[in-house]
Parts: sequence; C-alpha cells; structure tokens
Amino acid sequence: MGVSTRSSISLGEGSTPFVAARRLSERLGFDLHLKCDGLNPTGSFKDRGMVVAVERAVQAGAHAVVCASTGNTAASAAAYAARAGIQAVVLTPAGATATAKRAQARAAGARLVEIRGTFDDALRLCRELGERDGFVLVNSVNPDRREGQKSVVGEILEQLGSAPDIVALPFGGGGNVSSVAVGLSEAGASTRIVVGQAAERATTWASAIRISEPAHAANVAELVGSGRVEVATLTEEEIRGAWQLLSLGEGVFCEPASAAGLAALDHVPDVAGATVVCILTGHGLKDADAVDDGGSAPVEATLDAVLEAIA
Repeated sequence: MGVSTRSSISLGEGSTPFVAARRLSERLGFDLHLKCDGLNPTGSFKDRGMVVAVERAVQAGAHAVVCASTGNTAASAAAYAARAGIQAVVLTPAGATATAKRAQARAAGARLVEIRGTFDDALRLCRELGERDGFVLVNSVNPDRREGQKSVVGEILEQLGSAPDIVALPFGGGGNVSSVAVGLSEAGASTRIVVGQAAERATTWASAIRISEPAHAANVAELVGSGRVEVATLTEEEIRGAWQLLSLGEGVFCEPASAAGLAALDHVPDVAGATVVCILTGHGLKDADAVDDGGSAPVEATLDAVLEAIA
C-alpha cells in the first residue's frame, strides 16, 4: 500500500494480515485485532519505511546506506540495498543482536560491524558516516523511513472498516510510534495510542527494543504531553507473559518485543469493551532462541513411548 507498492525496489511489503483475536478478546474483555507486520518481506515492520528510504537514497546518488541496528533494521536495510544494487553498512552492539537477524543481513551482503558499545554509540557513528559523500543514513531519524512506516495506519483503517478505539505497539526508538501518530492524525482519527517500553531498556530480553536512549524520545514525550500517546513501562515478566499469550491463545508467533503493546494495555484505563489493534512488529522466527525447546530427550519409536511422553 501507499508509497512502497509503487517503488521500483519493492519486495511486496505492506498489506499484512489483520487477525481477529477472538479467543483473547473473550478472555481479556475487549475486541482485539492483531496487525501482523512480522509478515513483511524481511519479517518486520521496518520494510514499510526502508523501501522508501533506500529508493530515495539511490535517487540522491548514494552508493551505500548505513544504519545502526539491534537486528530488524539491519535485515531490512541489507535486503533493500541488495535489491537496489548498492552497499549496506550496518553497525550493531556486540552480542546484542539475535542470530537470525545477523544471518539475514549477512546473507544479503551487508558489511556488518559489531562495536564495543551500545546501540546509541552505533547510531552516533552512523550519523557521522552518513555525513560523508555517497552514504545515506537509513535509521528512523531519516524522514523517508517514517513516511513509509505510516502506511500501516491506512491498512488498519481499511481492514477494520473504521478507526479503532486504541492502537497498541512497542516503544523502542520511537520512530514507529511517531509514524503511527502522524498517520492517525492525517486520517482524522481520534484513536488512542498505547505503547509499551521495557523497564530494563539497556538489557531487556526483548532485543528489538533494547535501546537505552530512544532517538525520538522528545517527540514521544510531546505526544504524551498532548494526550495523544500513553506509555506503559513493563517488567520482563509482563513482556514475556504477553508474548506467550499471543502464541498460546491465538497461534500468532511474534518476536518478544512485538508483545509489548499488548502488555501495555494492562496499565491504562478504559480498555474494557474497546476495539483494540495491536501492531505486532516482528515475526517470532526473528528471535527463535527466545523459545525454550523443552530439553526433552528422544524416545523409542514405539506408540507406548510416545503416549508416555505426551501424557
């Protein structure tokens, strides 16, 4: 939809599934719908904005795009750079990126550099690199990224048939929160925006929102001050509980950070009976290591052994 579907480097981003969560709606007491943005081409919502940012970088004469990443931005930038025939340079904090996300970036030919520092250190270096000739920074501080990301709002309104009472999503760097707010404002929707951030921002298990200093903190604070956005600060247990609830309750497997929006709803008033859309920002296979495999040993190839194992 929107800008991305007209792009010459499109990978088919957008038009992601919209799932009515009937079992969880009954359990939680509100009408819950899941916008499954983890089913974008590289497995996260980042593709909506990245296709726009990379195409415009190419139009501006860039020979490389550069980004700091905890994983999803890296995978998306690498894929669209490969599609456009230019280089992607990715800086990540050492040991802070899920294996699957690093694999995606490397497979698409990105120059992946781990640094001894935080995401904020990586973003600072990327800003410096982006000032050099031929390089374009494609983190969400790039307005082209935010322009593409707001397309999710148009899809939600079309798929639901009206504006929801609440849109809930994770709060990592704040770029997606800002984009959703702009999209709703442009649509004339008075929808509440509820976001969940990790209390342990610098070390959270939900690696996609492991950002101690959000690049868009000031904008999100302004949105909170104006009453547009409500922020809930979540424990690790709350994020994990919501993540498990989505898989067990509806069969929707998202990466841990994606569940922060759902967890945040426990912290805000007047949710009962509301129509709620949770934007699930990344696919569960992005961080498969988060799942406990149970550690069970193989059993004998007999029916009795199988019955005993599942008892």
